[in-house]
This record gives sequence, structure tokens and C-alpha cells, in this order.
Amino acid sequence: MGKKDHPVQMLIITGLSGAGKTQVANCLEDIGYYCVDNLPPVLIRKFLELGLHSQKGVKGVALVLDVRGGDFFLDITRSLNEVQKEKIQFEIIFMEASDDVLVTRFKESRRRHPLYKGSVLEAIQSERNMLVELRSRAHIIIDTSKLSVRKLNEKIKDLYSVSQADGFIVNIISFGYKFGIPMDADIVIDVRFLPNPFYDPKMKPMTGEDREVIEYVLGSHTTQTFLRYFLDLFEFLIPSYIKEGKTYLSIAVGCTGGQHRSVVIARYCGDEFKKMGYNTIIRHRDVLKHAAKNGED
Repeated sequence: MGKKDHPVQMLIITGLSGAGKTQVANCLEDIGYYCVDNLPPVLIRKFLELGLHSQKGVKGVALVLDVRGGDFFLDITRSLNEVQKEKIQFEIIFMEASDDVLVTRFKESRRRHPLYKGSVLEAIQSERNMLVELRSRAHIIIDTSKLSVRKLNEKIKDLYSVSQADGFIVNIISFGYKFGIPMDADIVIDVRFLPNPFYDPKMKPMTGEDREVIEYVLGSHTTQTFLRYFLDLFEFLIPSYIKEGKTYLSIAVGCTGGQHRSVVIARYCGDEFKKMGYNTIIRHRDVLKHAAKNGED
């Protein structure tokens, strides 16, 4: 059962310590879930009710629930029964791994097991006993003994993403080279070779968001040829980034002052990325700086 079968909105992530609960929560957060770690079971009902009123852009809510809650954890059966009586739909994801794998993970990470009292193995076995009833209620059980982090992420995205592109964000920003290249850019493209509206007295005070400037820049054969190759490149690149587990891509488009050409190109490409189905954020970093700097675009 998963997103492919019906629109899951509320998830409870539980299971053995060291089995990958935090990684699952991080992955869900990347694809648009609101996640809370180590919530007391008595608050489960209140938390899941948030899923019924989740804001636009939030695909659902997920909470990590485990023995770190101490005595609070003992309330979990009663809390889940209350939630079911309220007819609130949710799924339980139970994470587990073999004893030897868990022992190795705790040794390598040098983290202490929540139930540790002198023996890691005894703590793991004690936790297994505590979780028997909860495991029996799980909708999905994932054994990470032989799963890499990448494979685990792929499994979670396959279960709870609407599509491969779901949750992937393209952040496209226009900028002016005279003000510096954006520090967080993954890819930088220089569009200073395109026709420059700056030298037209009428368009000089305008920006790349004015109709005249847009038509001037996009009307060039050079611009149209560039856009064709540029967008074809990203139509190939973005699915490859997603396959590798990347969740966002920052593209910086620069001209001299960040006033005309870069603004037009960033806006045009951003709109095209949206048409491709990607969540897209468009930002013009330097579009208003020309007024103070009085510089060339």
C-alpha cells in the first residue's frame, strides 16, 4: 500500500533503532512531507489531525515514533486505538534490520542504543520484544540490512512520490556579473552574448520584465537557438539528477548588470521548467540594483 494506490497523507515511522527511521523522515521531507521526530504517543491524534488540514505544498505529515520516548512510548497502543476510532487514515512504516547489521552500525557510528545497559545486542533484542505488537500493525515493513541509503531513498520515493519529478525543485536566479556570481549556484550560464537592450535609450531604464525588453531579447535568432539547446540540455540533465537522488538544482543566469537579458532568460526558462512538471522558483537578484549603481546591463 502506498501513494501509487491512494493518496497517503499521514505516516508513522517506527521500528528498531539504527534501522533507518531518520533517513526515511529526511527523504519524505525532501518530497514535501512535514515531519516531526520523537513525538510522545499521546500527541499522535493531534499531529495526524494536521494532515487533514495540511497547507498547500505539504503532501502530508509524518512522525517518527520509537523507544527514545521512554515511558511515553508505552502509551502507543492506546493512542493508535484512539486514532482508529476517530476514522483518521494513516500508514505505519516499520524499519528493521538484522542483529549483526545493527550491532555493526552502532559500533561504527559510536552512538549509544536508547536501551543500552552494557550490551548492544541485548538492547537490540529487548527493543525487538517491545516492538512486536507495533510491527504487527505495520502497513509496510522495510528491512535495511542490505539496503544502501540511496536504495532506501529510491524505495521511499517510489512509494510516496506522485512521480519521479515530485518534490524536485529547480531554483533559477538571474544576476549581474558586476555584483558577483551567486555562491549557491550549481550551474552558471553567461548570456552576455545575447543582444543587449541597454544600448537602446528607450529600453535602458526598463527591466527584463517589461514587454518591450522581452520581445527584443526573445526576438533574436541567436536567443532562440540558444534557448533550444539550453532547454534540451536540462531536459536530459534533470531526470539524471533525480535518479542520483538530488532534490533540487540551482541555475544562475547572468548578464552584466542583471537588469535585462538575464531576467528575460531566467523567466522564460523558469516557465518552461514549470511546463515540464518541475517545482520552479524564479528569482531576480539584481534587477533593481541598476538604479543605484547606474551600470550597464
